[in-house]
Amino acid sequence: MAVKNIVAAVPLSSIAASTFSGVYQLVATLPQACFLLRFVNNTSKDITVSYDGTTDHDFVRTLSDENINAQTNAQPQNFCALFPKGTTVWVKAAVGTGSFFVAGYYQPVLGGES
Repeated sequence: MAVKNIVAAVPLSSIAASTFSGVYQLVATLPQACFLLRFVNNTSKDITVSYDGTTDHDFVRTLSDENINAQTNAQPQNFCALFPKGTTVWVKAAVGTGSFFVAGYYQPVLGGES
């Protein structure tokens, strides 16, 4: 499978902190296999992130952002590591103000989506 020598972004996903309830809520399902996920917490609350809606996997402090670059952590060196297409991102926090965003970046396949 050959890929284009460009980077593309998946549509930005978000959730309003006013809808937080202390239990996991689905924010995004990746439409492409992404090499980078970006979490932007523009809320008044610290956020716990899960990829299965049950297990605590990550933590993003209020008014901060985190980049998770799978490719730079691929093993063995120079192999490809991606978050699979269909990966889900869930968040939980107490009710607050602002929004939480999930951005993803991928490399399109030749002859596929741009």
